[in-house]
Amino acid sequence: MKRLRLPRWHNVLVALLLVCAVPVGFRLWPHEPLRQWLPSSTAVYDHDGRLLRLTLASDQRYRLWVPLEDIAPPVVEGVLLHEDRWFRWHPGVNAWGLARGAWVTYVRHGNPQGGSTITMQLARLMYGLNTRTPGGKLHQAWAAMLLELRYSKHDILEAYLNYAPYGRNVEGVGAASLAYFGKSPSALNLPEALALAVIPQDPTRRLQATGGSGDAVINRWLSVSRNRLFERWVRIHPEAAAQRPLFALPLALRPLSQLPFEAPHFVEQVLATRRMTGGSDMRVTTTLDLRLQRSLERQLRSYVAHRGDRGIRNAAALLVDTRDMGIKAMVGSADYFDSSIQGQVNGTQAKRSPGSTLKPFIYGLGFDQGVLHPQTVLRDVPSAFGPYTPENFDGRFLGPVTATQALIRSRNIPAVYVASRLNNPTLYQFLKDAGISRMASEQHYGLALVLGGGEVTMQELAGLYAMLANRGELKALRTLSTDPMSPGTRMLSDEASFMVMDILRQNPRPDDVVTAQPSRLPVYWKTGTSWSFRDAWTAGSFGPYVLIVWIGNFDGQGNPAFVGVDAAAPLFFQIADALRAENPALAEPIRRNPTNLAKVSICLASGDLPNAWCPQTGTTWFIPGKSPIRVSTVHRAVVFDTTTNQPACPPYDPRHIRTEVFEYWPTDLQRVFAQAGIPRRQPPVLPACQGAGQADGSPPRITSPMRGTTYTMRVSRLGTEQISFSATSDADAHELYWFIDDAYLGKSKAGDALLWQPERVGHFLVRVVDDHGRSDSRPLDVAVTQ
Repeated sequence: MKRLRLPRWHNVLVALLLVCAVPVGFRLWPHEPLRQWLPSSTAVYDHDGRLLRLTLASDQRYRLWVPLEDIAPPVVEGVLLHEDRWFRWHPGVNAWGLARGAWVTYVRHGNPQGGSTITMQLARLMYGLNTRTPGGKLHQAWAAMLLELRYSKHDILEAYLNYAPYGRNVEGVGAASLAYFGKSPSALNLPEALALAVIPQDPTRRLQATGGSGDAVINRWLSVSRNRLFERWVRIHPEAAAQRPLFALPLALRPLSQLPFEAPHFVEQVLATRRMTGGSDMRVTTTLDLRLQRSLERQLRSYVAHRGDRGIRNAAALLVDTRDMGIKAMVGSADYFDSSIQGQVNGTQAKRSPGSTLKPFIYGLGFDQGVLHPQTVLRDVPSAFGPYTPENFDGRFLGPVTATQALIRSRNIPAVYVASRLNNPTLYQFLKDAGISRMASEQHYGLALVLGGGEVTMQELAGLYAMLANRGELKALRTLSTDPMSPGTRMLSDEASFMVMDILRQNPRPDDVVTAQPSRLPVYWKTGTSWSFRDAWTAGSFGPYVLIVWIGNFDGQGNPAFVGVDAAAPLFFQIADALRAENPALAEPIRRNPTNLAKVSICLASGDLPNAWCPQTGTTWFIPGKSPIRVSTVHRAVVFDTTTNQPACPPYDPRHIRTEVFEYWPTDLQRVFAQAGIPRRQPPVLPACQGAGQADGSPPRITSPMRGTTYTMRVSRLGTEQISFSATSDADAHELYWFIDDAYLGKSKAGDALLWQPERVGHFLVRVVDDHGRSDSRPLDVAVTQ
């Protein structure tokens, strides 16, 4: 008889290795992570972790993936205790559970029991299996074993907890915890954790709809199941018995209809940006402060409700923290749900005419380019800048006005004059460099850009005003806490931005200063009103915040009540006062005065350095090496002969002379004084002798044609169309003589215009000389078109 040969030991080892290689191969073979099998919701939080919104996934489910380590241990252990005590040891299928379920269901004809393990339930959820038939159950068991081969127990349990049904369209512990309890799954207490542990076994019954709203509410079946699980829990964790009184209390579940829907315009902007950039984070933490957001919403709603009789039905507000450039509050419309005002439009992203809110940047550029300093006296007089003849909002002219008062009182003529003197950059170049989007060409706007001829968004305007608060450094706005802080781009010098802010601080409140609450917190602010009263603005800063307020209609309909100082400024200060009242410790960030800044004495009448006859002097901020330096010539001494009472000629006889000081104002300012009924003593006509006892006056200044302008006319009108020449002149000048190139053109009285009729196209030099020999000149181009 032949002896049976046993396999050698190494053959057995090879067979064992092959058997082990199959599951190892399944596990190591690349496969898709379980978290990517189903789409996820997005949870948007404010910077303190308060939920703003939980979005629906692409399949219209609330589903938020949470790592197993971030789920409260009682939830995990409670699910295992309630659903699958042998989960850690079975290969995906529990034979005893299946046999017991088949016996109860098919032999005893009791309530159907599937005997499914957690892995089998995950397979049913992921593959959409019909497990009510024996064939379906076998398919489920096979799919579960394949899952066990491919994924670890950790991954399977994590996936189940994130995909399990929790009633209606809520799936997973993460979404259920936020939806029903308003907290993350790591913060659940024991009653809440065990309630979530029992819901997936029968979510339809344990979370039922009541009334017509479909709200999820606690019910008897959920309470009984949860308390039964708690008794089993106590047998394993005896120390938990001390929490038994908590299980006797009613457990309230937040209805899905009450899920947070905070800061809708802001959240939608964040989500839209996330879609464009391909962001995949399911938890999005923003820069928004929900406390500040609700404060802005309250003030804005209250303001609109009380101003409806003036046609104010819509408004928007934006609050930015200048320290980190985070948007802290955004109210895009007065009512997101009001379709009559197009409430879902985000007003902070809409392009609107900014009115006069850009004027501070004109003056800042002027300070940097040496055009003026805060006490420079500008002319608020009828003026033409080439073909552009701006007017003031009130239709009046103030005559001489300091740069500070011109900005505070929002005078148009001085602002346009300063803008016309800017070069490298101009206001247009400055706005382009600042990232203002969708701008037309510079020629399209001309100097009208100064008075709101272009368009900006509230967010762009907030960035510009934050630049002023941050001493001339422009930084990008932030909406996410993960957004990096931009290093900043220098747009204005430290000194220029400081001087602009100092002027804005002097702007008086629009309400009664007697009743206004005193505050040590300064407010820097400026208003704006667009053409045809379509937009009313107030922009400014207080403490660490920049606040932009807009009043108007999204359809562009105008309203005479839409004036910045009357419509927007009260809301601006209502918000500012509310935030200061809610946070008494609110303080302005410490900002030191610029080192390269000095104060100098000036003559108040002219804004220039005082001469010997200036009666009143003051001080102004001055940038050494930049700010203009010249001695005032408004006040001049005239020597009179006491015997004739007429101006004397040198040499003077000290026994028969007296000296009087007169104000010598240019012709355009003299005209404004006369129109305003402000008496000004006329300086005497001086004799033709040399000196005549006074300082040299100012040379004339050409106001038309405007520097750098090309006059274009039709070919058919060449030789018939006229160009107006005008200039301001010193008070001691009586006649002006005009020249084209070297050819004498004619003369005009001081303050009058002279008309010139070009006979050809080309480049010309316009020159004017007054009757004291002082002169000014500028180039002029004439072109033709068909």
